[in-house]
Amino acid sequence: MPRLLFLMICSTVFAASAHGQEASVARGQEVFEADCSRCHVPVEMDARLRARWVGRSGGDLYDLIRTTMPAETPGSLTNDQYMDVTAFILQSGNVAIPDGQISQAALTALTITPGAVEEEGSDSFAWAAYNGTNAANRYAPLDQIDASNVADLEIAWQFNAGPFGPEPESTSVTTPLMVNGRVFFTAGATRNVVAIDAASGQMLWMWRPDDGERFDAAPRKGAGKGLTYYDNDGQETIFVITPGYYLVALDATTGREIETFGEKGWVDLQQGLRRGPGRDDLDIGMSFMPMAVDGVVITGAAHLVGMRPVAASNVKGDVRGFDATTGELLWTFKTIPEPGEPGYESWLAGAEFTGNAGVWAPMSADEELGLVYLPVESATGDRYGGDRPGNNLFSSSTVAVDYKTGEMRWHFQSTHHDIWDWDTPAAPILANLPDGRKALIQTLKQSHLFTFDRATGAPLFPIEERPVPGSDVPGEWSALTQPFPMKPLPYDRQGFQEDDLVDFTPEILAMAKEAAAPFRFSESVFTPPSLFKDPIDGTEGTLHLPSSTGGSNWEGAAYDPETGILYVPSRTATSVLSLTNEPDVSSVAFIHGGSRTPSVQGIPLVKPPYGRITAIDMTSGDHVWQVVNGDTPESIRNHALLKGVDMGRTGKPTRSGLVLTKTLLFSGEGVGGDPVLWAHDKATGEIVAKIDMPGVVTGVPMTYMHEGKQYLVMAVSSRGEAARVVALALP
Repeated sequence: MPRLLFLMICSTVFAASAHGQEASVARGQEVFEADCSRCHVPVEMDARLRARWVGRSGGDLYDLIRTTMPAETPGSLTNDQYMDVTAFILQSGNVAIPDGQISQAALTALTITPGAVEEEGSDSFAWAAYNGTNAANRYAPLDQIDASNVADLEIAWQFNAGPFGPEPESTSVTTPLMVNGRVFFTAGATRNVVAIDAASGQMLWMWRPDDGERFDAAPRKGAGKGLTYYDNDGQETIFVITPGYYLVALDATTGREIETFGEKGWVDLQQGLRRGPGRDDLDIGMSFMPMAVDGVVITGAAHLVGMRPVAASNVKGDVRGFDATTGELLWTFKTIPEPGEPGYESWLAGAEFTGNAGVWAPMSADEELGLVYLPVESATGDRYGGDRPGNNLFSSSTVAVDYKTGEMRWHFQSTHHDIWDWDTPAAPILANLPDGRKALIQTLKQSHLFTFDRATGAPLFPIEERPVPGSDVPGEWSALTQPFPMKPLPYDRQGFQEDDLVDFTPEILAMAKEAAAPFRFSESVFTPPSLFKDPIDGTEGTLHLPSSTGGSNWEGAAYDPETGILYVPSRTATSVLSLTNEPDVSSVAFIHGGSRTPSVQGIPLVKPPYGRITAIDMTSGDHVWQVVNGDTPESIRNHALLKGVDMGRTGKPTRSGLVLTKTLLFSGEGVGGDPVLWAHDKATGEIVAKIDMPGVVTGVPMTYMHEGKQYLVMAVSSRGEAARVVALALP
């Protein structure tokens, strides 16, 4: 039979069927459940219709469904069944089908116009970004869980991340999101994306990236820290950066790649990079999520740990903005400037060869000002900068950039010529202070807290450039001064002197002095690294506080917009800054090496507390209270040298994640801590409850309200077991 005649007959048969009966929503639901539900859920239809079908006809939708679905056997249903399921999908997508019936002629001619969606009521509260919102406050105005009932919390659901990735991941640091009744998080070494029901924990969908060979070379494998949710004019989108450094856009309702974004949902972030001269490899990736705001998706970059770089040359950590709908590159902000650009003059030997200075931490954004705030890390390498003399803008800085154009509005460099690995490690907090000022608060590894007007960058508390010790390492260039905030005071210890040595007993103090004898003490938080087995004084490096992992780090802090109080977790852990020349390892003159951090038979060399949480009034700049993070570690409490010694609570040198509610401050203990969640009275720091958990709280906790119930959700990890995501709620 000629093809044209065949198509004419088929069209006639379809027309006769299509006009011959009513399309039924109820029958369509039966078809959907039997043939569509393994890939789709009704709740996704509203976003799908709003994103792609507004103004088109029901006949167009019918034709697409009939020719493409079910995916395995398209066209296998009858025309009447396709009409029925089209009616069901339209009604599920908030297109009115009166009384659940519509003539097939009317359905075919119908113009798709979804109705208004009811706003979430007081029984719902979303956690739509890594830090709650793009302002990074980590605050939820919820009080269903309070001091009177927090001890009654129990596990509402658990999700085992074991089946995701090539092998179970035992430690997860992901932070989930919750929007529209769905919880989203990353799982497994390959960074799968999972969506589950917010009330039951039932899996709704999962997506597995395929990075190919790029996964093997990725510097930042693992589940990562989390995801980005973005409502793109009705198209609910999840953005994720894969270990292989692709930016991927997923439909938040189905988990399918949004094919209109980039190349069928993918943008290759390795394209267009400024590579390190003489380097064929690409040491670049990401473990955090991008920022999505006002139609733009902004990506950062992370590299291998830079303590022992193979060369002073490396790929540059440029920040880029992409169109959130198409994936088109809109702009690039060069954190290491090129000749003629602002900041280039701060690289006295030129900046063409050096690298790093990426934004590996989460960002924040102010839509009223049109600004995204970038926490920029140090340049190559972390312990020696003789190859890059100068202050090295915009490394170790907070930078405000117009998120539509990439144009810099203001910047502040918190460490000049960074040779301590003082990366800017956390999202700048956008705080509306009780006195009306709109502030930006930056926490730092060195336990400094800088506060600025977020529109102009003007300091809200005085900052003083003070002289600091210089370096005696051959070939090194060190800054003569560094910035010190006059307020607030540091929230953890800085420098390392003899008075900092552990002194539980005279015997332990004597052993601590002996352990510290081969090293230099540091008079300042900016005392430079020194040589291992220095040829002049024979020392093996410099004892330092904080370590290069903080102070505070990527967990950031929590801000209460009602009281103006900031809550900062920090750790007190000694490190040794020692440098060695190892030409077989690196072409850099000196890299980190030599000594390990000494201890007293396993007891930390520094006196406690080892971890703390500090509450700071951001209106006055004064500390309000400070408490330790956790009980005394078992290895210290039961140590043979401490038998019979009352040490009190020492806290732990771990990194605590915080979440703040109307009346309570919740804290986990982080990797290396105990399997508990602490609830504090946020006004005093007093412990209200100690909640036993099925694992150590290694992710940063979050909270949401769904269907009238408040949940606390966090990733937990246990040695030898697969990590889990756990939700707590009241009975």
